Amino acid sequence: MRVSSLGSGSKGNATLIQVADTTILVDCGFGLKEIEGRLRSRGVEPDSLAGILVTHEHADHLKGAPMLANRYGIPLWSTHGTARYFKRPVATARPFHPSKRIAIGSLDIEPVTVPHDSAEPSQFVFHHQGLRFGLLTDLGSLTKHIHQAYQDCQVLMLECNHDPDMLHNGPYPPSLKRRVGGDFGHLSNAQAAQLLKGLNHSALQRVLVSHISEHNNDPALAIATLLPELDGHDTKIEMLTQQDGCDWITLQPTA
Repeated sequence: MRVSSLGSGSKGNATLIQVADTTILVDCGFGLKEIEGRLRSRGVEPDSLAGILVTHEHADHLKGAPMLANRYGIPLWSTHGTARYFKRPVATARPFHPSKRIAIGSLDIEPVTVPHDSAEPSQFVFHHQGLRFGLLTDLGSLTKHIHQAYQDCQVLMLECNHDPDMLHNGPYPPSLKRRVGGDFGHLSNAQAAQLLKGLNHSALQRVLVSHISEHNNDPALAIATLLPELDGHDTKIEMLTQQDGCDWITLQPTA
């Protein structure tokens, strides 16, 4: 299994996951031409996608998904709650139940319900032949269920959206500050570190820091907050960018 971010942040999110015979796109927060270019920059033709999987209906995750699905006839998977927000009919829509696993090609996909201010949001753990990739962004608080679901991942894409002090002193209006910092908003650096502290570090090879705010966080601060929770394990931390995301990362079996 290998993964690549095509961009991460409030201006658009998209992630590729690929196994030998299956490539899927998780979220599509970019317009049609933009996502076509970003896919091809990773050597992926849009019509080769086995599916598009959407976490929730906010524009930075959903924007181009219906257009891409319709243009290339790609199955578009989402919860029923998210599908209500499609701005156009999608003939290939595939609703799923947020508590039941789904399969797309050779990928076994475990939805994880999260607290976020959207209709019916899901994050995911992807399974293939003993490998686990966890994708966890856009949630305002942590639950026991989330801690359990993301154990034993080789690679984890983890939201570090904001630093509370920077958010408090930043340019957002008070209502938006309350939303971002609330229990149904976005994870702070400290909350992400709290999750990381409780994970099995011996399995974890890489943490991909995602959805970092351009106004209310600093990459060096996010990394400095996470590092102490790795307990000296040889886990790499990589910062995803809005412009380029990250190149392909291959998951290695855990010894």
